[in-house]
Amino acid sequence: MTKETIKDHKDLGIYKIAFEAAMKIFELSKKFPVEERYSLTDQIRRSSRSVCANMAEAWRKRRYEAAFVAKLNDCVREACRRQAEASETQTWIEFAVKCNYMDVEAGRELYGSYNQVLSGLVNMINNPSPWFLNH
Repeated sequence: MTKETIKDHKDLGIYKIAFEAAMKIFELSKKFPVEERYSLTDQIRRSSRSVCANMAEAWRKRRYEAAFVAKLNDCVREACRRQAEASETQTWIEFAVKCNYMDVEAGRELYGSYNQVLSGLVNMINNPSPWFLNH
C-alpha cells in the first residue's frame, strides 16, 4: 500500500475536514436568526474559513521550516481572546447549540471535526519535516 502523493494543500486530509466543516457551518448558519448576522453568524463563518486559509498559506511557505511552522501555528494560535481559530470555531459551535440555532448532533459532529483538525495541525507542527519541499 503506497501513500498518496500530496501535491496541493487541498490534498491534505485535515484541510479536507476543515473545508467540509466550514461549508457545513455556512449552510447551517443560514438558518441563524437575522439578529445574529453581524455577531455569531459572522464570527463562526470567519473563524472556520480562517483555518483553511491559514493551512493554504502554510503549504505555500513549506520551503522554510520557520515560516511553515509559524503559519501552521496561526491555525491553532490566538485569534480572538487568545483562542485558536479552530478552537474559536468550536466555541461558536457551542454557542450555536446552546442558543438552539444548531442541532445538538450537528454540533457534536462539527466539534469532532475540529478536534481532528487540531490534532492534525499539532502533529504537523511537531513533525514538520515530511512536509518540506526538497532543497
